[in-house]
Amino acid sequence: MKELGELKYFLGIDFARSSQGILMHQRKYALELVSELSLDAAKPAATPLEVNVKLTTQEYDEHTGTTNNLDDALLPDNNSYQRILGKLLYLTLTRPDIAFSV
Repeated sequence: MKELGELKYFLGIDFARSSQGILMHQRKYALELVSELSLDAAKPAATPLEVNVKLTTQEYDEHTGTTNNLDDALLPDNNSYQRILGKLLYLTLTRPDIAFSV
């Protein structure tokens, strides 16, 4: 075994020790995720989607013959989408206040 010193950052979680206990936060991880998604200048919204909007896939629209006014181009790279989605899931699973927010 090897002594690596005091724990500072592990699995996206920052650790800080004090006489009152250990403080864990993910500010750095969340900010890196926001900058990776290029949402640095995004404005917060109470409800990002309209109420009762039905979301469908392009394949469903083609099968049913319905058209959507939006340009529904398929993603050229599924791996980047899956990686970002995994990071968002990890953030919500390790932060109960985010996971259970309304």
